[in-house]
Amino acid sequence: MQARSDAKGYFVHTALGPDLMTNAKNAVRGVIDWLVREKDLSREDAYVLCSLAVDLKISQIVDAPNWGVSAYLALSVFTK
Repeated sequence: MQARSDAKGYFVHTALGPDLMTNAKNAVRGVIDWLVREKDLSREDAYVLCSLAVDLKISQIVDAPNWGVSAYLALSVFTK
């Protein structure tokens, strides 16, 4: 049986506002902040990890003009 990438769950940070690009940046910044604080990564290493492993999803569009973007990081990237 192949291991599932979501078996350990996800860390998700959501950003809301009127601009999708700004929200995407802020969602990733939230994941970077969490990685620095909780996983003791440097900001640079956290940024690299996000570029490789974070998925961005539009998570809310019904409250125009505010849109939601969520950044998902599978916790299975951590081996401990």
